[in-house]
Amino acid sequence: MTDLVRYEYEAGVARILIARPDRANALDLPTAHALGEAVREAAAPGVRAVVVSGEGGRFCAGGDLSSMLLAPDRPEYVAELATTLAEVFRELTALPKPVIAAVRGPVAGAGLALMLSCDVIVTAAEARFLLAYSGVGLTPDCGVSYLLPRAVGRPRALELALTGRVLSAPEALDWGLVTEVVANGTLDERVGRLAERLAAGPAYALGQAKLLLRSEESSRERVGHEEARVIAEAVARPEATALIEAFTGR
Repeated sequence: MTDLVRYEYEAGVARILIARPDRANALDLPTAHALGEAVREAAAPGVRAVVVSGEGGRFCAGGDLSSMLLAPDRPEYVAELATTLAEVFRELTALPKPVIAAVRGPVAGAGLALMLSCDVIVTAAEARFLLAYSGVGLTPDCGVSYLLPRAVGRPRALELALTGRVLSAPEALDWGLVTEVVANGTLDERVGRLAERLAAGPAYALGQAKLLLRSEESSRERVGHEEARVIAEAVARPEATALIEAFTGR
């Protein structure tokens, strides 16, 4: 583990915290690897529930665009990042124990894939949700194009992908994107109580119920690999380069 991702365990509950608040908890390759280590640590038998969150005012802004710009071989780097994150998120989904996402602030891009890889999504009322890929000339990755239509339906997923629409927390709840919306300032308390309750429940039954309800995801690996291939092609195109440079101020 590194300072990029912190892992804590207490009384059956593992807490995984993405700790890049200065980068809105965006994910570069070192952070992706650190997140994978944390997920694998949470697979320990003593862990009965998992909480995933981001430090500061954001859950996760998606892939770190600045790291993409700085990569000597941009397509190769983006493909590796997308492939690594897709695998880490699948491992998170496959944990035979309940996983809670504690969401605050705007969530974008691969941050949505991380959120949707969790089983219960509790969000502060201030949260906002957007795909964001088209704004920088890129395409969905990390399982978003698999997970999002299954959460909100294909027409709504297409609207988010093609129009850049930003969903408020109440809209996200109405669409079925999140499980629960709580008042700002109460997120940690609510998630803490929920994690304790799940950790105190029948571990085997809850874990197997979760896996059964997610059993439709047998082809997610193929989708993740195709996403990685396409986004690696997209990042090398002139329009994406210009949009990413404008976004990052370079």
